[in-house]
Amino acid sequence: MNSAGEYELPPLPYAYDALEPAIDAETMRLHHDIHFNGYKNGLNKALAQLKQFRSAGDYPEISYWENELAFNGAGYNLHTVFFANMAPEGTTKPSSTLSKTLDTHFGGLDAFKGQFSAAAAKVQGSGWAILGYQPFGGKLVVLQAEKHQNLTQWGVIPILALDVWEHAYYLKYQNRRGDYIKNWWNVVNWDNVAQRTEAAMTA
Repeated sequence: MNSAGEYELPPLPYAYDALEPAIDAETMRLHHDIHFNGYKNGLNKALAQLKQFRSAGDYPEISYWENELAFNGAGYNLHTVFFANMAPEGTTKPSSTLSKTLDTHFGGLDAFKGQFSAAAAKVQGSGWAILGYQPFGGKLVVLQAEKHQNLTQWGVIPILALDVWEHAYYLKYQNRRGDYIKNWWNVVNWDNVAQRTEAAMTA
């Protein structure tokens, strides 16, 4: 957040073309600079409007602005994770600690990747596949999240997020979502996933 208490757009941690051929530069530019920035702006606008309502003690169109807060806040949160989850050429494989964790919760890396990929491929319409930590159950879970805020679980901390909205892949892959998912694994930053997993599970 900045000094005014507004959310800011995190800088892309690599060049626009750094994830090619998995994700092309133009898609990355539009995704980060336009779409991600749009969620940031929408989130700040919703927070500012709700602040005005509280000051006035009057809440016209409260349902609309609460929906804007949920939609844009979820989009901002997941995009923050999504871009940090990737790196040029990825990292070759999970650390031994993360591998053991995935083995405990999913029966191994391949089993986890299989479930995650299937979830991503079968999200109805626009949405996400998410690996998250469920504090109340002490478990790692794979979720499908339609329209950001739908089909999530309260309190789950997102660790690995794959955007399967069409804006994330359509310029390069058109309707071949499966090819996008397959190639995306080549740029997953397993070090970032490991750090997020440890932070979530030890919080």
